[in-house]
Amino acid sequence: MAEIGKGVTAGKLAISVQKRLTRAQEKVMQKLGKADETRDVAFEEMVANFNKQMTEGSKLQKDLKAYLVAVKTMHDASRRLQDCLADMYEPDWFGKEEMDALTEEMIEKEMDNNLEDTDTLWLDYHQSITDKSLTSLDSYLTQFPDIKARIAKRDRKMVDFDSARHHFSSLQKGKKKDEAKIAKAEEELGRAQKIFEELNVELQDELPSLWDNRVGVYVNTFQGLAGHQEKFHGEMNKLSQNLNDIMSKLEEQREQNEETNHSESASSAPKVVQRPGPPPSRPPPRPMPSPDQRQQRVDPVEDEASVSDVNTESSTTTTQQSEVTNGSDGDLPPGFLYKVKAVHEYAATDGDELELKIGDDVLVLAFDNPDEQDDGWLVGVQESHWVQNKDISAKGVFPENFTQKV
Repeated sequence: MAEIGKGVTAGKLAISVQKRLTRAQEKVMQKLGKADETRDVAFEEMVANFNKQMTEGSKLQKDLKAYLVAVKTMHDASRRLQDCLADMYEPDWFGKEEMDALTEEMIEKEMDNNLEDTDTLWLDYHQSITDKSLTSLDSYLTQFPDIKARIAKRDRKMVDFDSARHHFSSLQKGKKKDEAKIAKAEEELGRAQKIFEELNVELQDELPSLWDNRVGVYVNTFQGLAGHQEKFHGEMNKLSQNLNDIMSKLEEQREQNEETNHSESASSAPKVVQRPGPPPSRPPPRPMPSPDQRQQRVDPVEDEASVSDVNTESSTTTTQQSEVTNGSDGDLPPGFLYKVKAVHEYAATDGDELELKIGDDVLVLAFDNPDEQDDGWLVGVQESHWVQNKDISAKGVFPENFTQKV
C-alpha cells in the first residue's frame, strides 16, 4: 500500500510538472506570435476593476484600523490631561468637588438625566466602530483572496485550453494522421474547454456583482462611522461644556479676589492724587510746608519780614480777586470754569506745569481736549497774570489737591 501511495504521489507530481511546462511553452509561443491567444476584453476589464476594488478596500481597512488606534491614543491622552488638571486644581478654587467628579468621570448633568462617564463614552465609541464598521469591512474583504485565486486558476485553464486547441489543430493538419492521437487530443481539448468555461462563466457572474456591492460597503462604513462620531462628540460636548463652566466661574472668582485685594489695598494706602504717566524717576507731588510750619524754623527778624510779605501778597491777591469778581463775563478768560486758591506750594517739575505758591488764585480752565486730562489734575492760569496780560499762554496743569475751590 505504501508503494502504491508513493506511485500515486509521484504520478500526480509528474502530471503537475508536465502541465506547468506545457503552459510555459504555450505562453512563449503566444508572446512570439506563433500561437493565437484566447482574449476576452470585457473579462479583462472586470479583472482590472476587481484589482482596483481590492486595493481600495485594503487601504480603507488599513486607514480605519489606524483611526481606531488614534481613538485609543486620544482616550489615553484625554485621561492623562484630566488627571493633570485634577492634580493642579487647588482646594480653595471654585468647583473643586465638581472638578474631582469630572476627573473621576462620573458627572451628573445639572438639569437633565445623568450623563455617561467619559471612559464609557470612549470605550463605546471604539467598540462601535470596531463592531459596525471594521468588522463588516473585514467580512467584505475576506472574499477577495478566493476570487483572486480563481481568477489565476481561470488564466491557467485558459492557457491549457489554448494549448489543447493548438495540439489538436496540429494533429489534424499533420501529413500522417493518427486517428487515435487525434481522438485523444480532441477529448483533452473538450475537457480543458469545459473546465475553463465553467470558471469563466462563474467569474463573469460574480465580478460585476462584487463591483456593484462596493458602493453599499462604503456607504455603510462611513455612514456608521459618522453616526458614531456624532453621538460620541455630542456626549463629549456636554462634558466639555461642564468643564468650560467650571473654568469660567474660576475666572470670575479670580477677578473678584483681585477686586477685593485692590479695594483693601486702596483703603489702607494714603489717598494721594498723583498724575498718571510721569517717568518713574519723577517724584509724585508733595505738599510744601505751610507758613505756620515754616515760621517755627526762622529767626525773629526773618519772621517779621515774612509776615510783612504775606500781608502784602494777601492784599495784592485780594485786590486782583476783586478785579476779576467785579469784571464782566467778557473779562474772564475763555473756557473759565471756576477759581481755586493754592493751599500748598508746588514746584513745577515739567514745562507744562504751573508753579504754585500758598495763596495764589488760579482761574481754572477747560481742557482743549478732555481726553488729555489726567485724574487729579486741573489746568488754569494765574489770576494775577490774566489781570495784567489778558492772555492764557502761561496756563499750565497743577495738582487739584494742592488747591481749594473758592
